[in-house]
Amino acid sequence: MERSSHKVSMAVIRRLPKYYRYLEGLLKKDINRISSKELSRIMGLTASQIRQDLNCFGGFGQQGYGYNVAELHNEIAKILGLNKHYSSVIVGAGNLGQAIANYSNFQRQGFELKGMFDINPKLIGLRIRDVEIHDIDNIEGFVRENDIEIGIIAVPLENAQDIADKLVAGGVKGIWNFAPFDVKVPENVEIEHVHLSESLYTLTYLLNEKDILEKKD
Repeated sequence: MERSSHKVSMAVIRRLPKYYRYLEGLLKKDINRISSKELSRIMGLTASQIRQDLNCFGGFGQQGYGYNVAELHNEIAKILGLNKHYSSVIVGAGNLGQAIANYSNFQRQGFELKGMFDINPKLIGLRIRDVEIHDIDNIEGFVRENDIEIGIIAVPLENAQDIADKLVAGGVKGIWNFAPFDVKVPENVEIEHVHLSESLYTLTYLLNEKDILEKKD
C-alpha cells in the first residue's frame, strides 16, 4: 500500500504501536474482520480518527467490509519497521537494564540484544539471558565492530549524555533513552526518550483530580 506524499505527524506515528497492539489482540481471538466503528469502540478513538490515521499510509479498508485484521496488522508492522531485524546494546546493567534485557518479547519482534555494558566491575563478565556484560570503556569499538543500530540507555542522568556521545561515536542509528535527562544527538541519529516518572506523575494527577471532584460532590 502506497503512503500519501505529505509528512505524517508525530501524533499519528505515536498511535501506530497502539493499532498494532490491538490488532494483535484481535488476531489472538481469531477475529478476521473489523469495521472502523468496532475498532474505535475497543481502542477509545473515533472511527473518523482511525480512518484519517490509516489514510496517511494509503488507507486499508473496504467500504461495506471494514478491515482485514491480519492484513492491516501486517501492513502496520511494515510501516513500523517490524519486518526487519535490529541489533542493539543496553548501557547500564542495573535493575532497569536487566529488566529490559529480560523482556523476551523484544527478541520475538526482531530486536537482537548483542551486548550489555556497565561501569561496575562486579557485573562485568556476568550474563543476562546469555548476553555478556562488558566494560563501558569498550563500548565504541563493540558498537562499531558489531554494526549496532540501537543503543538503549539505562544509566543515571549524570552519565546519560556521555553514554549517548559514545554510542553516536560508535555509529548507532537510534537511541532509546530511559535516563531522566533529554540527551542531545546529531540530526542523523533518531532518539526516543522514555521518562517513566512522567507517566507516573500523569497518573497521580488524574488520581488527584478525581479525589478533588469526589470531595466537591
